[in-house]
Amino acid sequence: MAAVCQVTGAVPGFGHNISHSHRRTKRRFDPNIQKKTYYVPSLGRKVTLTLSAKGIKVIDARGIEAVVADLQKRGVKF
Repeated sequence: MAAVCQVTGAVPGFGHNISHSHRRTKRRFDPNIQKKTYYVPSLGRKVTLTLSAKGIKVIDARGIEAVVADLQKRGVKF
């Protein structure tokens, strides 16, 4: 599963692990991605979304109907 949020668009960040001796190795900062299923009354079905923790909070604040409408405008498949 790709580490990309369908609502916020959060993607992995990149940086370095820094050891005690200050040697640097590449590392990846993944967003907190969860699979979550919501019932959407306007569609009359359940929708499974790949969301970051912030994306879940956005749905809680704006409502699933508004978020799904925005996703449909952008052409996101779900």
